[in-house]
Amino acid sequence: MAARLLDTHSAWHLVLDAVNRTNVTLSLPDDDAPSLELNGNHWQLLKPATESARNLLKIFLPLCRPLAAASGCRVVGQLGQSLDGRIATVTGASRFINGEDGITHLHRIRAISDAVIVGAGTATTDNPRLTVRKASGANPVRVVIDRQRRVPHDHHLFTDGEAPTLRLTAGDYCPPASPAAAARMLEQSGPVEVPCLGDAHADTPAAPAIILRVLSDFGLRKVFVEGGGLTVSAFLNAGLLDRLHVMVAPMIIGSGRPAFSLPEIDLLSDALRPRAQLVNLGSDMLFDLDFSEQLPPN
Repeated sequence: MAARLLDTHSAWHLVLDAVNRTNVTLSLPDDDAPSLELNGNHWQLLKPATESARNLLKIFLPLCRPLAAASGCRVVGQLGQSLDGRIATVTGASRFINGEDGITHLHRIRAISDAVIVGAGTATTDNPRLTVRKASGANPVRVVIDRQRRVPHDHHLFTDGEAPTLRLTAGDYCPPASPAAAARMLEQSGPVEVPCLGDAHADTPAAPAIILRVLSDFGLRKVFVEGGGLTVSAFLNAGLLDRLHVMVAPMIIGSGRPAFSLPEIDLLSDALRPRAQLVNLGSDMLFDLDFSEQLPPN
């Protein structure tokens, strides 16, 4: 009898088991035969698997690697867009551009992240929960960039109690006194307001480097920048994205909000050229972009 192929459910269990681990052989529950071997930055599947299971491991295992103590944060961004590069209509409607498979992928990134970031515009318009509901795993700490306290106080992020929430607001930053103090702040009920974004009336976006410093002080180093387009673009423009997942839906909107907002360039030699792999998620096509090594222009 042919061996049963490893499916996506089992592959996801291996991903969760691989978080912050290396140089280890992993097995599935109730299965004595090893399934996956991790060796430094390399991995080897030890049993047959479906194509979708292999794709899942290929996408997520690089995001599970442990971080060196002095390496700062690992930052992954995400944008869900139409074929013509729109993330919302002119009125801001964006639910749901991506299909069920794209949404499941989004929840899986949350599940292997310490923190998930959204800007005030996205938080206000979409009223997201930013929890793990379509994939097994733990909810990340939720972070909303809300310099002017625009997000309504009755939104899910501030009321549902499903996960700790940091609300980054205007003001001067005062770091937690210790890691233990930071942990206690995250354990309190309700959102934790962290003044750190300077002048409340500044007309420039919040500095991504400051946001990452704050999250690092709270012990949150695997960071997922989920949206919206302006927030993801700010991290990309600052050179602080390690990877970017762009999920493209088979949809043409024709007008609306663009996915990226970056400085204009005159020459294609100045364009960003990350290493890329394309994966068919089913309902959407994923562009997995690695910015750790830029490709030279053609």
